[in-house]
Amino acid sequence: MTSPAPTTPAPALPAAQAQFLSLLQPLAERLAGVDVERKDAVRTVQRLLPFRGGLVGRVRTAALAAIDSPWLLPKANAGIRFGRLTKDLAGCSVDAVLMDKPGPRHRHPNGEIDLCFARAGSPRFDGAPEGWVVYGKGSTHVPTVTGGEMLILYFLPGAAIEFLKE
Repeated sequence: MTSPAPTTPAPALPAAQAQFLSLLQPLAERLAGVDVERKDAVRTVQRLLPFRGGLVGRVRTAALAAIDSPWLLPKANAGIRFGRLTKDLAGCSVDAVLMDKPGPRHRHPNGEIDLCFARAGSPRFDGAPEGWVVYGKGSTHVPTVTGGEMLILYFLPGAAIEFLKE
């Protein structure tokens, strides 16, 4: 009889990252019920999670404080820093992106809900000021920040994203 091969446990998350994900958990749970296909999806998100409210305020403070940590934005390409925080939090993957220019064109098979925080200047994300932005299923865009720098948390239902050639 042979013994099963030993398995290597998944590496533990840095304590600060685990704490940040626990802060995002109630936010992600509320977002899970949002129908991204509705024309009033942004208003629905704002009603569930007011941008100037306590939970989003705590997320903002923690996210902006973590910008220079090794876990929030560990990668960079073409002057844009980014990182995948988790593959699944209440049914969404969560990515963090720090940008001040256009990013890569992509499609959202299941939609996308973005939480945008101004870091410098008076930035706008795809024409919208800091706050919530929602894209419906099958939507495509070139995510663009103008007028400053933004830290954006992307919630992707089912972790579905398709990067497209320009």
